[in-house]
Amino acid sequence: RRNIAAGAGLEFWGGSFVADPFGVVVAEARHDQEEILIAEVDLAKLEDVRRNWPFLRDRRIDSYAGITNRLLDE
Repeated sequence: RRNIAAGAGLEFWGGSFVADPFGVVVAEARHDQEEILIAEVDLAKLEDVRRNWPFLRDRRIDSYAGITNRLLDE
């Protein structure tokens, strides 16, 4: 969603998109105006990919320690 802050002179990039599990863009918002992007998602395809390509199952949470700390906490 493109967000234009009224009167503040701020403008954000926009160009949001929806991609399928393989990274193929199926819908893309415009860059030149504010809009809400709506896209149809095939939930059966998504579930099939999650079941057969289980990235989250094989992750090693213990290796995230260095990136989960905020700089302010150190």
